[in-house]
Amino acid sequence: MTADPVELDLGELHDQQDEAFYSLATEILYGGAAGGGKSHLMRVAAILWCLMIPGLQVYLFRRTFPDLWKNHMEGPSSFQALLAPLVKLKRVTINLNDGFIAFPNGSKIFLCHCQHEKNVYNYQGAEIHVLMMDELTHFTSTMYRYLRGRVRMVGLKIPDELQGMFPRILCSANPGGEGHNWVKAAWVDLAPPMAITQMPDEDGGMLRQYIPAKMADNPSLMLNDPKYLSRLEGLGTPALVKAMRDGDWNIVAGGMLDDVYKASVHELVPFDIPSSWIIDRSFDWGSSKPFSVGFWAESDGTEATLANGTKKAWPRGSLFRIGEIYGWNGTPDEGCKKLAVEVADEIKALLTAVPWGPRCVPGPADNSIFDAENGVCIADDMAKRGILWERCDKSPGSRKTGWEAIRKRLKACHTFPMEEPGLFVFNNCRDGFIRTVPTLPRDPNKPDDVNTKSEDHVGDETRYRCQYIRPTCTSTPFYL
Repeated sequence: MTADPVELDLGELHDQQDEAFYSLATEILYGGAAGGGKSHLMRVAAILWCLMIPGLQVYLFRRTFPDLWKNHMEGPSSFQALLAPLVKLKRVTINLNDGFIAFPNGSKIFLCHCQHEKNVYNYQGAEIHVLMMDELTHFTSTMYRYLRGRVRMVGLKIPDELQGMFPRILCSANPGGEGHNWVKAAWVDLAPPMAITQMPDEDGGMLRQYIPAKMADNPSLMLNDPKYLSRLEGLGTPALVKAMRDGDWNIVAGGMLDDVYKASVHELVPFDIPSSWIIDRSFDWGSSKPFSVGFWAESDGTEATLANGTKKAWPRGSLFRIGEIYGWNGTPDEGCKKLAVEVADEIKALLTAVPWGPRCVPGPADNSIFDAENGVCIADDMAKRGILWERCDKSPGSRKTGWEAIRKRLKACHTFPMEEPGLFVFNNCRDGFIRTVPTLPRDPNKPDDVNTKSEDHVGDETRYRCQYIRPTCTSTPFYL
């Protein structure tokens, strides 16, 4: 598709890009793999919609200003390059100081960044007709929902071919980043690709759609840079290659565990725990953020009978996550705001319902639960309900060694027979461990640590357990 080629040559939108441009959905996530033409689509769509709809106000966001500038204002397909003919004719103004592009029909493209949570309030009074969020996984869900609340439109004349498509949200993303889990849950896991879902009022009330874009959907890249795929294949890490090439949302490129976690190896069908194995629990507190309770069985080398009837033994000290309670409200990284006593009662209810419950002894918890406020602490409140905890390791360097301990255990499971203790998870632990731990991203500034802005609560609680050294005087098991 082109727009007045004598004055402006935007080139053609490819098939998947065209789907996003003309889709009847009003809340779209476009993307997945590297090289899918995501940013180019946003620039072309913003320009064309501004030319077609007088008075349209488009807000294009990147998380930081340097990323915004490099991605959209530099290079042969940048705004400055695409609009150069109209700028030369003085039919378009690019105001670099104030960060907007103005069209003679009153339409504008605002170039925005939102590095910190508080920055969303800079747009409190904005009337956003088209919201574009480039690399949505770099943003928090709180940022997105606030900006979505600014999306509204009254009084504009919409061409017949665009009726029903505005106001509109168009986002792009690759797998990974601190927002990976909430973006994946909101779009990728919601419905099959291309399906349009009417969202309820409490979730924005728009028509939501995920349009996957792979490198093969961008033939211009393949034509102009045929060796790009070879360079991706040369990244070296199979998980990284798969994420960048195929847009696999079950992998986080460069994540903390993506190269050592394999669902086919580490996720097990639940089986009966041998009576000689120790069972305990670990805990990471949260209220507005999720809390996480993990229940663990530790092998003493005794054989276990698997669900299929076969017997198997693992090295002494191997850990099995046999149950969990994840305190979220169903939205990634949002807590259910339960009181400590309510969490304790939920733990007791689970221990009452499972055959191994009476054997479960206290394990490590985040040390913050022992901090007293006005003479009362979370640990004391839970103790009143009979749920006790030990302190976790918070010594200097414990975060780094904790993540390395998890990696070492996961990697030990790759060889058979195993020589070192491993880490496994029952496949019913889906809401917490299986959904969040395999995709934990590294901190870009501290590659030996997880990005603490990600949904890392189960990861932290697992780290406490992997580092835990049980006291010689064991605590009393839970008895009903």
